[in-house]
Amino acid sequence: MMQSNSFLLYGANGYSGELIARYAKQYDLQPILAGRRKDVIEPLANKLGFPFRVFDVNDSASLQAALREVKVVMNAAGPFQYTARQMTEACLQTGTHYLDINGDISIFEMIKQYDAAAKRANIMLLPGAGFDVVPTDCLALQLKNLLPAAISLKLAFASLGGGLSHGTATTMATKLGEGGAVRKKGKIIREPLGKKGMWVDFGVKKIFVMTIPWGDISTAHFTTGIPDIESYTGMSPKVYYLLKAQFLFNWLLRTNFVRNRLKKKINQKPAGPSDEQRSKASSLVWGQATTADGKTATARLSGPDGYTLTACSALIMVKKVLHGNFSSGYQTPASAYGENLVMETPGMKRELVE
Repeated sequence: MMQSNSFLLYGANGYSGELIARYAKQYDLQPILAGRRKDVIEPLANKLGFPFRVFDVNDSASLQAALREVKVVMNAAGPFQYTARQMTEACLQTGTHYLDINGDISIFEMIKQYDAAAKRANIMLLPGAGFDVVPTDCLALQLKNLLPAAISLKLAFASLGGGLSHGTATTMATKLGEGGAVRKKGKIIREPLGKKGMWVDFGVKKIFVMTIPWGDISTAHFTTGIPDIESYTGMSPKVYYLLKAQFLFNWLLRTNFVRNRLKKKINQKPAGPSDEQRSKASSLVWGQATTADGKTATARLSGPDGYTLTACSALIMVKKVLHGNFSSGYQTPASAYGENLVMETPGMKRELVE
């Protein structure tokens, strides 16, 4: 018998997946923890008092059987290039809503192609239900609503304290040497990572940021229709200037040898920031929309660290879908739930900048 508050959490053994599992009871949710490794999933399920399933996403029979037990799946198993397509296609077969915490432009663009099929199946496909890209997506929609004639959008984020999880670091390692991306005249254009840099006043402090291929290059365009979009993140100016020579060594960064060496180093480190580190960290978001005649609207957000925000926003959206609050087809967080969605996460602050 399917419980009305249960959902499948795939990748519960990862850093973000485990955090979502730990926070679930606060939202009165009962995840079925799932992943490939019984030696990790079973002890976690026993510790938290949740049921569990063990299967690989490439085993379509087991995947579909698990999805038929629930209304919603939250995919927390990155890198998502190895899990998102299989999970999306299985959800279309089983009529299960799909959410994930991905932040990769190519995954958003891939899942978007299933929009019509998802509408026929009356299910929602909503990737990016975490720090990638909930705060930036909500800020993008807020700025579009403030300035409907906007033709360009800049979004920037930075973290104070905290650190990276294995999953995030591994995803970054698999993208090494592949450069950056922006959106120009509605099209995604590849360009060097960190092609542009600038100082941004996040309110609590000014931080140097540089362009990166963040998920908003895909999602903010879907949410707002704004044709020109750039995404920035906090970076040491020294690293920024070092990246100006990246074209000389991108070929080396793309080799399996370098990527595998990095992944090995990542796996020797802690799974992610400790609870204490997270409690002291915070995330900052800034956005600016501009019209053709130079009018601007600027807004800022601040809140808990990115991993805590991910766990809370993912669970908030799972709960909405379980209660029948969803829009069928491909969605972004703000297209489905509006600019105020991010404010449902505890500790968020938002301000317009004069």
